[in-house]
Amino acid sequence: MSLSRILVTLCLVVGTAPALAAETLRIGLQSTGTFAWQLDVIRRHGLAESVGLDLKISEFASTDAGKLALNSGSVDLALVDWLWVARARGLGAKLLFYPYSSAVGAVVVKGDSPIRKIGDLKGKVLAVAGGPLDKSWLIVQAAAIRGGIDLKREATLEYGAPPLISQKLQQGEADASLNFWNFCAALETLGYRRILDVRDAEAALGLNQPVALIGYVFSEQFAETHKSTIDRFLGVAQQANDIMLRSDGEWDALRPLMNARDDATFKAYRDRTREGMPRRSLAAEQADARALFRTLASVGGPQLVGPLQELDPGLYYQPSPRGD
Repeated sequence: MSLSRILVTLCLVVGTAPALAAETLRIGLQSTGTFAWQLDVIRRHGLAESVGLDLKISEFASTDAGKLALNSGSVDLALVDWLWVARARGLGAKLLFYPYSSAVGAVVVKGDSPIRKIGDLKGKVLAVAGGPLDKSWLIVQAAAIRGGIDLKREATLEYGAPPLISQKLQQGEADASLNFWNFCAALETLGYRRILDVRDAEAALGLNQPVALIGYVFSEQFAETHKSTIDRFLGVAQQANDIMLRSDGEWDALRPLMNARDDATFKAYRDRTREGMPRRSLAAEQADARALFRTLASVGGPQLVGPLQELDPGLYYQPSPRGD
């Protein structure tokens, strides 16, 4: 059964159940991320309330802050990248992952830059968003190694939050940047160009279908004691996705949150978000994720993926089709 069918079934079941006592779900939100858009749809349509959930949102300036909050237990759920969770599980952390989006960023340069391919970054400054363990950075590293360049050794690296990385490139403090997809889309409307899309890097590593590299993450302990809470949230998240997929008017309501400087940026944000929404079965996601992880392990070893050589089979959360 596909992800959408599982979650739609779940929504129908919980939506017709007797009124549920409101349960609090504490969510960590990166302030510049696209998760805010989905949460706004959920809020405006009363989707959480309809299934007895009270969402408490905490905003963070960076993905690393969200990870720390998740590890400390100050939030129950946050959007985190798949490779970070896989590494954490390899080191003993009991975290679970459920697909949110396959939208990925790219290595971007100014339109008039002489840099044309990833190999041209030798001796250049590459600014990387999300930190040294960001999933896109690890995948780009592996693809570059396959292509004959070790970016960690042969380029000068600078890390920072996505807005800072975008500014570094625009101000000439970096020759290229690897940033989150929405920042790349905004730069492209200003004439910047991609030299390597993370999806192309995935393809270079043998992946035919894009894997959802960002997902909802929570602890196994929380899942054991609050399975119904998680399943209800995943159900309303799918409802929000369905609304965003079918309604252009919904995006007009979201536009004030999107910080789109013009119509071209706005449409790029909307279309890329829609493209990244998972439509495959969870089994298909898992199969491709295992293949990608195995390739990353063979190319980059523990420095890229941590101590495991195979993806932990318990990484992916399995929702109940009936919300049991």
